[in-house]
Amino acid sequence: MPESVKDAAMLLGRVLLAALFLHEAWSKLTGYSAAVAYAQAFGLPGSLIPLAITLEVGCGLLILVGYHARAAALLLAGFCVATAVLFHAKLGNRNELLHFEKDLAIAGGLLVLFAHGAGNFALDALRLPSRAAKGTAAAQASALRRS
Repeated sequence: MPESVKDAAMLLGRVLLAALFLHEAWSKLTGYSAAVAYAQAFGLPGSLIPLAITLEVGCGLLILVGYHARAAALLLAGFCVATAVLFHAKLGNRNELLHFEKDLAIAGGLLVLFAHGAGNFALDALRLPSRAAKGTAAAQASALRRS
């Protein structure tokens, strides 16, 4: 598969993931009292809502632009697993099971982003040398030592 196709897929994947978290943060902000009430209905303090909003906005934007995307993806993967366990644990209810599975699937996608990075259409690509370049540099250094 051409690198340009992989890079475009990575960018589109990041945009789709970021859009979910940015939309959810906006929903919490515009329906703040409802978000607090929802959290409290599950036994969580409403004071956690600002933390959730900050995490969703901050990490969502980092993933969108591909800056420290691995760390942001790891944080949001943990957030998704926590959301699944805390809010969708009634697995006998088909709708709750579906939400539980979706949260875990999103966490899985975020873990793939964590493992592989943001791709070449990302700010991380500007600040971090690629693995291929590292490998090439290491091979060149090794060849020089042998000669």
